[in-house]
Amino acid sequence: MNFFGALLNALPGAVAQGMLWGVMAVGVFLTFRILDVADLTVDGSLACGGAVCVMMIRNGADPWLALACAAGAGMLAGLCTGLLHTRCGIPAILAGILTQLALYSVNLRILDGKANQPLSVDKYPLLLSQRYVRELSTHNPILPATAILALLIGGLYWYFGTERGCAVRAVGANAGMARAQGIDTRRATVTGLMLSNGLVAGAGAFLAQYQGAADVNMGRGAIVIGLAAVIIGEVLFSRIFRNFALKMASVVIGAILYYIVLQIVLQMGLNTNDLKLLTAAVVAVFLSVPVWKDRLLQNKPGGGKSHA
Repeated sequence: MNFFGALLNALPGAVAQGMLWGVMAVGVFLTFRILDVADLTVDGSLACGGAVCVMMIRNGADPWLALACAAGAGMLAGLCTGLLHTRCGIPAILAGILTQLALYSVNLRILDGKANQPLSVDKYPLLLSQRYVRELSTHNPILPATAILALLIGGLYWYFGTERGCAVRAVGANAGMARAQGIDTRRATVTGLMLSNGLVAGAGAFLAQYQGAADVNMGRGAIVIGLAAVIIGEVLFSRIFRNFALKMASVVIGAILYYIVLQIVLQMGLNTNDLKLLTAAVVAVFLSVPVWKDRLLQNKPGGGKSHA
């Protein structure tokens, strides 16, 4: 009973955290699935968003303005990666690593040379805080997180239905064909990277407010968590969620499920030092599921290709 009681007590926090990381996972989804680019900038842009948001709020800025500036900083990070990739000819994965590396020093500068900066809900007006995650009130962070995700998915669904949004999707689907249709593939790639990292930095701003602090290392391993959310959502819901908006919603659900599973194994006594290992194992397993399914279907009688 103690196990289930502790798990039930921890579930609201897991759901709230999963929803906030879901914002970041949607950004990873845009590059990984829509743009077909392996972007490793996110580990740096998440921390950059958190650092910008915390320092602006600590200096008296409105939290919504701080959130917007954090997203803008993430878009600049995406712009750097995009220009390194499209204008300098550097492979996307290496361009992301270079930007991520540079952002570590930039984030330290933003944080006034300190590895972390606190942000107490008692001193500053925050959009959400984990202090109220178990309360049945309007202060509960799950409520604003739900509204933000609904607006975000609705806005992205609209954007990717526009001419520019369709151009980004076309470049990800087939860059050569998109170029033949007169689409500026370099511009579309940069736009996709900017949009993705803007979302990731916005998620960093939300997480910094939720946790009550920004840390220069808060984005370490973020790409793996984002991939875990994307893969879990696809494996579980790909056959029933065909609509583009529902695909993004499945990514958010994947992030929530990931944190619920994480909370379960923590309650079972997993050492917190092994969390990164667990995350890597979860991603590896879910990435392997489609391959295993195909192999099982091929091995079934009548599942292979017939030969005339």
